[in-house]
Amino acid sequence: MSSPVLTRHGAVAGLGPDAGVAWHYGDPTAEQRALEQGRAVSDQSHLGIVTVTGPDRLTWLDSLCTQQVAGLAPGESAELMILSPQGRIEHVAGLVDDGATAWLISETAPALAAFLDRMRFMLRVEVHDASEDWAALGEAIAAPAADGEPVTWVDPWPGIAAGGTTYAADPSAPSEAPRAWRLVLVPRASLDAEIDARLASGWTLAGTWATEALRIAAHRPRAALDVDEKTLPHELDWLRTAVHLHKGCYRGQETVAKVHNVGRPPRRLTMLHLDGSGHSIPETGAEVHMPDGSVAGRVTSVARHHELGPIALAMLKRSVDPAATLTVPTDGGPVAASQELIVNADGFSADRPPKPGPTMKGLLMGKGCAADGGDLPG
Repeated sequence: MSSPVLTRHGAVAGLGPDAGVAWHYGDPTAEQRALEQGRAVSDQSHLGIVTVTGPDRLTWLDSLCTQQVAGLAPGESAELMILSPQGRIEHVAGLVDDGATAWLISETAPALAAFLDRMRFMLRVEVHDASEDWAALGEAIAAPAADGEPVTWVDPWPGIAAGGTTYAADPSAPSEAPRAWRLVLVPRASLDAEIDARLASGWTLAGTWATEALRIAAHRPRAALDVDEKTLPHELDWLRTAVHLHKGCYRGQETVAKVHNVGRPPRRLTMLHLDGSGHSIPETGAEVHMPDGSVAGRVTSVARHHELGPIALAMLKRSVDPAATLTVPTDGGPVAASQELIVNADGFSADRPPKPGPTMKGLLMGKGCAADGGDLPG
């Protein structure tokens, strides 16, 4: 669905997963600064919204997803995933419950709604893809909705939620890239009016160029870009906010536990600082090369940041030397890329259990898995 905000002065349409909203409104650098300072609003109406109603909604969602949400209080935000039986990421959603309805914000809303609808069985829940009726506005604010404000999801990143853990290189260090972010849910028919009210208070509009640049700088993974058919939550440090390690069973939990307890993720998300001396930046999906020319991984997200210059997220093999200077092809030739670690190179989380003895190895690991983490369950 194309947003009516795209008709505003200076709007340049986004592409790919950001199609339907504005990439920028004529001055992406100023838009980034305004958004970072908390005085801009971003049209995020390309995101999908799924509602779940009924008295069993939270306990039912809890049984299906990676996060513990059965006791979620009204107005409290969480992030969850639906995994494949092999533990690969299939859906990611922000969740906020208003006491009567669970609101799920996702980039895969139609497929997520279809999956949830198939899993209802005899439980007292109703699932609806409400994307045609509701839209999201992005604000660089970390506060939940105040009394009288619309339903609002507050992004928990980069905090570590209860039951979560981190694969950061230095878990004790404060985040070097904090990012306040929330999504305010408004009727789609009121989208223009809601934006006009914010502009009247002195705010400006910011496009997805700005939101993506700040997201990448904050090491925040995004399902539509940084996830492929093989992605495990551990590879993106997504156990911070979207996975509860001590809750009951759910699809894919065995893989989550095995990789965390006795394995290691085969890949790692990293931030790349790209050589900005030229004017070319890589496309998403571009290969990342080692100094010897071998393939280290691929670029998943890329943007120009107003202070850092060209930056990217890339999924690399865990074995890639963190100190190596890599290269990425662009239309203007290869550009050099230095690494800023997101997921540490040893593949161990902050609270990884002690190494098991021989008996426990046999009990924990399935066929084809090595206790030091080489292989994953099939």
